[in-house]
Amino acid sequence: MHRRPTRSTRLLAPPLQQVDRTRVRWHGRKFAYFAGCDYFRLASHPAVLRALREGLEKFGLNVAASRATTGNHRLFALLEQRLAAFFGVEDAVLVSSGYLSNQAVTQTLAGRFSHALIDERAHNSLVDAAQFLDCPIYRFKHRDAVDVARILARLGQWARPILLTDGLFSHDGSVAPLKLYRHTLPTDGWLLVDDAHAAGILGRMGRGTAELEGISRARLIQTVALSKAFGVYGGAVLTTRALAREIRARSRLFNGNTPLPLPLAAAALRALSLVRTDPLIERLARKTAYVKSALRAGGFPVTDSPAPIVALAPPTRRDRQRCERRLLHYGVFPSFIRYPGGPAKGYFRFALSSEHSRAQLDALVAALLESAKDFLTESAG
Repeated sequence: MHRRPTRSTRLLAPPLQQVDRTRVRWHGRKFAYFAGCDYFRLASHPAVLRALREGLEKFGLNVAASRATTGNHRLFALLEQRLAAFFGVEDAVLVSSGYLSNQAVTQTLAGRFSHALIDERAHNSLVDAAQFLDCPIYRFKHRDAVDVARILARLGQWARPILLTDGLFSHDGSVAPLKLYRHTLPTDGWLLVDDAHAAGILGRMGRGTAELEGISRARLIQTVALSKAFGVYGGAVLTTRALAREIRARSRLFNGNTPLPLPLAAAALRALSLVRTDPLIERLARKTAYVKSALRAGGFPVTDSPAPIVALAPPTRRDRQRCERRLLHYGVFPSFIRYPGGPAKGYFRFALSSEHSRAQLDALVAALLESAKDFLTESAG
């Protein structure tokens, strides 16, 4: 029996059926899929799935306790060690989701800073986490170091600030100017960077925006998600040994939360190994450069960053419908979304992966160039 959609179901995206690592089935047709954030398609990699199955058989599903009580396991410590080595930091603290990793940090640092500055388009996880800092919060203009300097000047020389920002903004692929922020902050100012979307894909070694921007780790806390480039689930705080100890001792979230299921920890270890040893980062970078170069040559606006993300915000509903038809014509799933940080009326967001074929990339480029031509022609007229 067919059910009419309710108000609550209309808030959700339509369910999709995965065909293979780069295609989905929608309304009975197969389409190239450029949505989401599985940048290496490790969520369906045979080796990662095998590690998950083996972990399930060996360890079961759930430790059923906090790591501070009886739920600790050597696999958690091993994953933390491997994450610290991959990202070149002293220590890593596993958290049950990427969203919660920022809260684990700010709960620990509560009362340490006089003011918090946060990008006006920061991810909701940072917005929520900032409340735990127990200090006044100031929003600065998106990716604007000049506005940061203006706020700091108003706060005075005795301010002890922490700045919160996404490293890579997922709505359009722009990168936070971390080097400018570091120069703008006082010598005792801290940076909390949510690098969920940059971890594993940006920087020569995949260490994220800190590596890409070439800034030191001093007074820098980096949080990452294991559900994006690594294709699994969970999150981590990348920091010093001293702060990692504090998080384990003081964070209510860390101490009162059931940790990552062990099969997922086993899968994350395998995914981390694949990113470290396979040429995934280089392959994704080549495909990103190819697509962005082709789009720029055709007059399509793309961000000046190596991030594998392209976005298009149609100005009207009619433009959106025309763009959707062009995408469908070229066999590309029309990933129109509304998400915090992006245009309020919604936008098409496309995430490239290391596994998309040249034909799929060319189809996306052709559809976007034709759509952009429609918008530019109308605005010029």
